[in-house]
Amino acid sequence: MKKRVTVKSSYYVILIVALLLSLAIGKLFFVALSSKVDGVNLREFAENRNTKTNILYASRGSIYDNDNNILATSSNSYKLIAYLSPTRTTDSSNPKHVVDKVGTAKALAPILDMDESKILEYLNKQAYQVEFGSKGKNLTEITKKKIEDLELPGLDFIESTQRYYKMGNFASYIVGYAKSTDEGDIVGELGIESYFNDTLSGKDGYEIYQSDAYGYQLPSIPAVTEEATAGNDIHLTIDSNIQLILENAMNDLKTNYKMDWAIMTVMDAKTGAIVGTSTNPSFNPNNLNTLESYLNPLVSYAYEPGSTMKIFSWASAIEEGIYDGSKEYKSGSIKVADVTISDFNKEGWGKISYDTGFAYSSNVAAVLLSKELGKQKLYDYYDRFGFGKKTGIELSGEAEGDIEFVYDSELATASFGQGITVTPVQLLQAISAVANDGYMITPYLVDSITSPDGSTVYKHEINKTEVMKKSTTDKLRELMYNVNYNGLSKVWRPKLVNMIIKTGTAQIASPKGGYLSGEYDKIMSLAGIFPDNDPKYIIYVATKQLEASQSTLAKTVTKVVDEISSYANLTNEQTLYDDKIITLEDYKSLKCEDVKKELESKGLKVYTLGSGDYIISQYPDNLSKVISGTKVFLKTNKNDYTMPDITNWSTSEVQTFAKLTGLTLNTTGYGYVKEQSIPKGSSINSGDTLNVTLN
Repeated sequence: MKKRVTVKSSYYVILIVALLLSLAIGKLFFVALSSKVDGVNLREFAENRNTKTNILYASRGSIYDNDNNILATSSNSYKLIAYLSPTRTTDSSNPKHVVDKVGTAKALAPILDMDESKILEYLNKQAYQVEFGSKGKNLTEITKKKIEDLELPGLDFIESTQRYYKMGNFASYIVGYAKSTDEGDIVGELGIESYFNDTLSGKDGYEIYQSDAYGYQLPSIPAVTEEATAGNDIHLTIDSNIQLILENAMNDLKTNYKMDWAIMTVMDAKTGAIVGTSTNPSFNPNNLNTLESYLNPLVSYAYEPGSTMKIFSWASAIEEGIYDGSKEYKSGSIKVADVTISDFNKEGWGKISYDTGFAYSSNVAAVLLSKELGKQKLYDYYDRFGFGKKTGIELSGEAEGDIEFVYDSELATASFGQGITVTPVQLLQAISAVANDGYMITPYLVDSITSPDGSTVYKHEINKTEVMKKSTTDKLRELMYNVNYNGLSKVWRPKLVNMIIKTGTAQIASPKGGYLSGEYDKIMSLAGIFPDNDPKYIIYVATKQLEASQSTLAKTVTKVVDEISSYANLTNEQTLYDDKIITLEDYKSLKCEDVKKELESKGLKVYTLGSGDYIISQYPDNLSKVISGTKVFLKTNKNDYTMPDITNWSTSEVQTFAKLTGLTLNTTGYGYVKEQSIPKGSSINSGDTLNVTLN
């Protein structure tokens, strides 16, 4: 018979177990009866665990030029990925991974603009899936379709929204750029995109709903939805035709000459609208690897302007009533405190009048006028003209400049633009007073803001302040005319209009003290107003360390002025180049062949549209003034149009041709025509689509 084994339970063990059980039951009752446990609302906690929220992203507004051409918009983009793992494929007849890596690389190379070897590097990685670097990101619908048409296994796309800049580096520092965040938002980081980020962004919405254990919405509980509000659209003052002229001129300069930086800006003299501004360096907002600096030269570069400031030191003396233009002084050099200040040719021109001193850009004359004005009055006038403070233009990062001067030598150099700093936009603002009979106009870039339904929520109003008497500006315009037409240089004269100017050549401060002394260590600049008799535009150009002569810069600038004048149909009633200006007549109903011979004999490039005998319309119109080499379009009474070779045509010329022939025009890029979709010599009909690539 077996012995029964008994286990004696410890009294203490039983006591501990009973205590723990009591505590657990107590906690259970507390949880069941309490609304909060450890500060947490259990009901809300339970509901939130089954509550799903979807963000409804707002559509970002677009940015337009002054003719409603899109400069920045949002679009779908795609990132290419390749699946490499064979585990994705369950049916060998329908592979889901990249099978032929060499063939795939060869097919993708021309579409992605990548070397086959580089693509193979990605495809040969030991990974489940791979991407293709920057070349495989931000792909357009067209590129995506080209890849899909290859029908290659293992390729796929990830869709996202990105900011797209149709014109590339066209006015890029003005438009700026915006980037997509990891959360899916698009945030502006430079230019208008940054300054008006909240306006463009709109307001995201949301959708909140209760879900079951599998994440599906419970049909018994309605969702709470707040619809997204799309962002507003920004309409700029930029005139794309003028902007293109500036971009092309800047492109020529930077292609042919080394420089530190350069800026060309044109402003509407009557309104203050910035109609074009081009800089070097520039960048393409579609490829931020090209961004060298976050500073916009128009507003963020403050530098010693040189002799363009003589406009305002002379203006100060005239306003103060101490100026006598016929009074003579001895040019050459003058000693101020322990500093000797010389005219640019050191020895001067003997005794000359103050009017002549302005035309010759005499530093000595400026110093003598500043001494008579005194430090406080010259400072007060510079302040009145807007120097030393922000203009308030719609761009972030605007610098104030510095017009402080204490010592007599500083007063002297301030009179001819050394020892003080200003910005290009300040100079444009100040010069506007000369063009507007003493009223200074505030520069601006945003003409209007419209809501998604097209209604206007903001419209710019001209802001002007009287800072000079009309008699003062009349005298200044006379002096600036003499600089260009009775001064020492003849290189700044455009052909189509008279332009009144003041040039500047400033030394560059050395980091070690004093000034740099190399051949090209200077800032060359020009402030111009045209036409002189009825100012329409103000142009300001500045270059730092441009390895070219002033006459080279002048050739570029005067070409710009002529092209803008031709585009805007601006000509003075009388210029120094009347013999080179051709005034078109009304050629409608005349025989096409006769008119063509006549115009070609004058050096014009004539394009006849159709094989008819008679002209039914023309461009440019009757009484337009043009110069040799201008394209003239004559539309005949037959619409059997033939496509010409439009390589190297400008954007405006292609637009004119498309309008006259009824073609639908699609352009990519900016500049001059590089490629055309309709071959030369092909028959074309109204409604056909012409795709051109500009470069």
